[in-house]
Amino acid sequence: MQLTFASYNIHKGVGLDRRRDPDRILSVIEELDADVIALQEVDERFGTRRAVLDQEELSDNGWQIVAHSTKPASMGWHGNALLVRDRLEVLEVEAETLPQLEPRGAVRAQLRAHGQQICVTSMHLDLSGLLRKRQFAHLCNNSRAPGLPAVMLGDCNEWIRPIGGERGLAAHWDMVEPGKSFPARRPLLALDRLMHTPHWKLEKAEVHASPLARQASDHLPIKVTLSLS
Repeated sequence: MQLTFASYNIHKGVGLDRRRDPDRILSVIEELDADVIALQEVDERFGTRRAVLDQEELSDNGWQIVAHSTKPASMGWHGNALLVRDRLEVLEVEAETLPQLEPRGAVRAQLRAHGQQICVTSMHLDLSGLLRKRQFAHLCNNSRAPGLPAVMLGDCNEWIRPIGGERGLAAHWDMVEPGKSFPARRPLLALDRLMHTPHWKLEKAEVHASPLARQASDHLPIKVTLSLS
């Protein structure tokens, strides 16, 4: 079985031209041609924190929205959501609030793909190095179950050194760093990453740098294809 995972910080739909353009984001999402997409910053920042993307249009395009809304008008949990193709079965959804100074969270889903149960976590880690370490260690321990293939992915906000030396990663997770994804126009930093348990084999990892993706958000999406024997 082979699945393609993507992660995309959509920056509340605001592109490098400072315009909020949800349709542009939706077009990049379709360009990715992935099975599961972890999204970050899916809601507006203030007020009702209204969802940026049209959820009905996502559904019409074959996506299941996997999230716990922060507020009634929201789509994500502290801005995090998962998009899962209709051909995959969603078994269970869990939201986590992470150790934080500013609101941070993660969304975890148990899925069934081709008869195989897997676990996928979308995350957006803190800008503070100390809190980021605590959040990452917490997710390393909570985002897997013995014997269950698992994937974590999202905006790790790690600017200076590769995240991954923290307790809990080395024994149970492999890090995939597809490349520099921020800022979108001229990427300098590999902020967006994927981690997987040893059940998976890495087939391909890339930064999706289409002309539209370079305009639609301040991050470029990453895309990783994994296979299970």
